[in-house]
Amino acid sequence: MAVISGDGVFSHATVGASDLAASTSFYDAALTPLGVKNLGPFGDSIMLYGKDKPALLVLKPGNGDAPSSNGVTLGFAAASSADVDSFHAAGLAAGGVCEGLPGPRGHLPGAYAAYLRDPAGNKVCAYTFTAA
Repeated sequence: MAVISGDGVFSHATVGASDLAASTSFYDAALTPLGVKNLGPFGDSIMLYGKDKPALLVLKPGNGDAPSSNGVTLGFAAASSADVDSFHAAGLAAGGVCEGLPGPRGHLPGAYAAYLRDPAGNKVCAYTFTAA
């Protein structure tokens, strides 16, 4: 079994996938500009992602139910607004659906983000903060 640990608040996040191959293609494309790598499969129904250890698990729900994340958003840190733009473009090209174009967000000074839905309908975004 994979050991997942860290110093942050969360040890990992999980999103469901109805079609693991389609979701893998999406996350491979969308997360590459953010420096997040596909770390390979864990069993037959889980794909692990992270920078140096697994932090995101994309998986087919073990109980057989359809994946659902209405009201939940996974936010990924980006180093620059260009990386946010690349995340959005790559995610769209890999089957994602736009949930918010790249651009400034007025709720925090210097916030710049883009939102997507992955092939299973999970909401994901990339965020960076520029000089306000």
